[in-house]
Amino acid sequence: MKNILGISAFYHDSAAALVVNGEIIAAAQEERFSREKHTSKFPKKAVSYCLEEAGLTLDELDAVVFYDKPLLKFERLLQTYYAFSPKGLRSFLKAIPVWINEKLFLKKMIRDGLKEVETFEASKLNLLFPEHHLSHAASAFFPSNLKEAAILTVDGVGEWCTASIGLGKGNNIQFLKEMEFPHSVGLLYSAFTYYLGFTVNSGEYKLMGLAPYGLIEDEETQSFIQKIKSTLIDLKSDGSIWLNPKYFNYATGLRMVHDKKWEALFGLSRRNESDEILQSHCNLALAIQEVTEEIVLAMARHAKEITGSSALCLAGGVALNCVANGKILRAGIFDKVYIQPASGDAGGALGAALAIHHMYYQEDRVLGESYDQMKGAYLGPSFSEKEILSMARRAKAKSHHLPFDEISRKAASLLNEGKVVGWFQGRMEFGPRALGNRSILGDPSNPVMQKHLNLKIKYREGFRPFAPSVLATKAQDYFELDAPSPYMLLVCPVKESRRTPRPDNYEEMNLWERLYSTRSDIQSVTHLDYSARVQTVSPETNQRYHQLISDFEKLSGVGLVVNTSFNVRGEPVVCTPFDAYRCFMATEMDALVIENFLFLKEEQEDHENREKWQVSFKPD
Repeated sequence: MKNILGISAFYHDSAAALVVNGEIIAAAQEERFSREKHTSKFPKKAVSYCLEEAGLTLDELDAVVFYDKPLLKFERLLQTYYAFSPKGLRSFLKAIPVWINEKLFLKKMIRDGLKEVETFEASKLNLLFPEHHLSHAASAFFPSNLKEAAILTVDGVGEWCTASIGLGKGNNIQFLKEMEFPHSVGLLYSAFTYYLGFTVNSGEYKLMGLAPYGLIEDEETQSFIQKIKSTLIDLKSDGSIWLNPKYFNYATGLRMVHDKKWEALFGLSRRNESDEILQSHCNLALAIQEVTEEIVLAMARHAKEITGSSALCLAGGVALNCVANGKILRAGIFDKVYIQPASGDAGGALGAALAIHHMYYQEDRVLGESYDQMKGAYLGPSFSEKEILSMARRAKAKSHHLPFDEISRKAASLLNEGKVVGWFQGRMEFGPRALGNRSILGDPSNPVMQKHLNLKIKYREGFRPFAPSVLATKAQDYFELDAPSPYMLLVCPVKESRRTPRPDNYEEMNLWERLYSTRSDIQSVTHLDYSARVQTVSPETNQRYHQLISDFEKLSGVGLVVNTSFNVRGEPVVCTPFDAYRCFMATEMDALVIENFLFLKEEQEDHENREKWQVSFKPD
């Protein structure tokens, strides 16, 4: 039996994962415990949780595995500055001291971080470093229950690699092709994230959410697409790209792009975060989304050509682009497409541990009959009734303790009345998506629910879309989807029969007029392009959440709910019962369910005093 702890840290989205004899026992991001979104700090609280969940000490671990090779990354840094010199001196002088003082002594930093968790015998610590894209590839292939699959990883950059095509067979992964820095699909997408006024490494979701507001047939959109493909990049038939260094500044500079050159190219100034969103911004977002989809589709087709596999596994930050994922699925290139739910760097912690278990220790895989071995991504902490009661006493919260059947019916009734319900149960999700255990829920047929959730609950930009959680057996009644989507990683069209035709003056409307025009009978989960980011819910994976949606269907006739993550803008998803109660009290949420406890807002002391409970988070 092998006990292996995987760690990702020191860049963004620090996390820890524990694998015991090939089984994924626990995995969590550090941000959920520290309440610092996208934290890069050593994940000592996540490590502590993983060890506690498994009942292990550090001395009982066979290996501690870091998700990339820091010396290779340092080599890339030095070679890049040398190649671009004398450009980038300011960036060089800023970056190199950090690397020399900290990151070149990574082994010491990891040991010091582990010492803060508990004492251990440092001389016996087996510390290993697989490559970054191997960690990504392993995170997708090994949990997939596929005997063989093509593996496509796409992100910003690891050590040198920015995208890879591999082949997974049994307990081995072989890389067949790689694309190297500075040419990167992830960095290309992040450059547009920056230029459109969002935060790099967190605002990419906003860019994807803004794209449906663009007008694909508009001359400006088509011009933007042409300029990206003719000036910014050279797209090859295998999906590899060459980025024009005259327009990008991330290799040696302190910004993503050369702003003035982009302004001259697109005729559009860089948007600041507080600037109004114009139609041109929407069109540019759509243009880069269209180009990204074309690139990823070309990579997927080439992966099929060189592997001959009937299945594809996806990981890396770009694999969280669920619109592109949906295009791959509908293209029919592969019979099965599996996407790691924690595809970003956090998932690298899990992949690193699995890679070492199967490839270093040569342990065989044990394949199951279920969708995968991720346990629904419910790999974080859960909380006992005693802990919930303790929280309620400290917060002076009033609750109703009820059998779950009654809790489910009451929550469904509240949703049917147009109320917003916080839903907290079981183990916390691993990865960026809330999947029914740390979720805020609403009625998808309510035409104002999207606006209400964005402005009154989440306190974020009004254009941001929401996802449906749909009963797996009813998914095809609402969506053009013929595959499971348990992790909310596929965007697919809403069925034609449920759509409302666009008004004749649609293209003359401004962004907000289009947003609030009727699109379908499940308005609040239907994007402007008649698509939705779908989570299919089955009783085998999440029985309680499935029952709630079933109870809601009995009342409303609608077999899905609006599902958004349980947090406000800039806040990590809630982890503990207190996190959930504080967020509930700080927003205009109407009710909160924590396991078998129901909290109603009007019954809480000072329920109108939201300021008492609000915490300031840095906007993402």
